Amino acid sequence: MEITRPTFMEINLNDFEHNVKQIQNKVGIGVKLMPVIKANGYGTYINQRLDVLNMFDIVAVACVDEGVYLRSIGYEKEIFVLNQPYESEIEKIIENKIVVGISSYGFAEALAKNGADVSIHVEVGTGMGRTGIHPHKMKEYLEALSSNIKVEGIYTHLSSPDIDDEYTKKQLKSFNIAVDTAKEILGEIKYIHAGASNALLNYPESHFNLVRPGLILYGYPSEDKIENKIDLRPIAKLKSKVTFLKTVDVGTSIGYSRSFVTDKETKVATIPIGYADGFRRTFSNGWKVLINGVKVPIIGKVCMDSFMADVSEIADIKVGDEVIIWDNENITLEELAEKCDTINYEILCTIGNRVPRMFIK
Repeated sequence: MEITRPTFMEINLNDFEHNVKQIQNKVGIGVKLMPVIKANGYGTYINQRLDVLNMFDIVAVACVDEGVYLRSIGYEKEIFVLNQPYESEIEKIIENKIVVGISSYGFAEALAKNGADVSIHVEVGTGMGRTGIHPHKMKEYLEALSSNIKVEGIYTHLSSPDIDDEYTKKQLKSFNIAVDTAKEILGEIKYIHAGASNALLNYPESHFNLVRPGLILYGYPSEDKIENKIDLRPIAKLKSKVTFLKTVDVGTSIGYSRSFVTDKETKVATIPIGYADGFRRTFSNGWKVLINGVKVPIIGKVCMDSFMADVSEIADIKVGDEVIIWDNENITLEELAEKCDTINYEILCTIGNRVPRMFIK
């Protein structure tokens, strides 16, 4: 795709493939990977690349419409919806041959009334406090399912495998109780899964026969101390360009609300990315970006579509020069997240859809 906007996110597909291989090596060849590509592939738009999707026999999304989109671009393998859908989406589920996670009696009854064959994974609530049936109700739940509902998987979500060993092991113990019960009723189960990014790194016993790598697929750590656990390569860089330059006198107001007034003659660059693109107003007045190898401060408030930077230190700057918002080396995604008192997931996922993605190899 030709990129015409000066602001774009660069996605390195070779680095993505490297991360996939590292994760597969971590869990072993007997465990299948189900990449989590929800939220537009955590903001990378990997979900739009059929060549990448076809590396996997099954992929996970968060909602039915994300699965429908994958069918529309030609992905013909298994699609699993992590969260129980709405009854109004049942026709889409059946029409697009999407496998769904369920845990309520009401939704199971709605699937049964439709009459069409549908495949599901049963979610077990082991301590996330979100959704899932109680482990000790597995027998009751499975026996209540209609004959047109095929159980292909059993799964749970571990809430704290990065920080709480005792609680994680308690969750896994509860999950194993549910799995044993399910096997007594169903025999062998196609997919058993509990390990997302943190769990698959920290708890081999969470691997079962399927894991759900999320953020680590994209090369970003989902916990503080990851260096000795897996070799990841961040795949995304956020870049822009200088689109306007001017030199202003002492006492010149920059941006909305006059939040910055120059105290010297200042060379000012305008960069076309703003909070409507996911670059937050939190970065106003002081946060630095990289231009021509020099970190320069943002001055004034970040606007909806742009921000200004003091580039007085760069003698040879010109319109068209590259601006690095993050490159995982000089400026990291984690640094931006810390500034916003959030996690790297949120910064990556909230870069807007009007920022083009450029795929490179």
